[in-house]
Amino acid sequence: MADERAGPRMTLSTRLVLEVLLDEPNAEHYGMELCAAAGLPSGTIHPILARLENFGWLISRWEDVDPSEQGRPRRRYYKLNPDTIASVQAALARVNASAAGLRRLRTNMAGGET
Repeated sequence: MADERAGPRMTLSTRLVLEVLLDEPNAEHYGMELCAAAGLPSGTIHPILARLENFGWLISRWEDVDPSEQGRPRRRYYKLNPDTIASVQAALARVNASAAGLRRLRTNMAGGET
């Protein structure tokens, strides 16, 4: 299980999804909408959404429509759990700070400027 303090595994794809969700933390988004906004394929995004929901960072609901009337399947809408927005922001800040530190280290090791 993921470290409760650190959050779930933070792949680049996970970070992209969370950044889209944090742009409008109270808005609901369906999977394909998140795919487009994050620039990720559906085969990548749905496992991420499931992992984030299992971790408690997302909540979801199925829309209440008749698929035959809509001419499409029902959508599952996701949004950040309001109780975890600060944790999500802190986890992203830690990952972004680590990434920035690695970039500086690589630059220094390659003989570049700081």
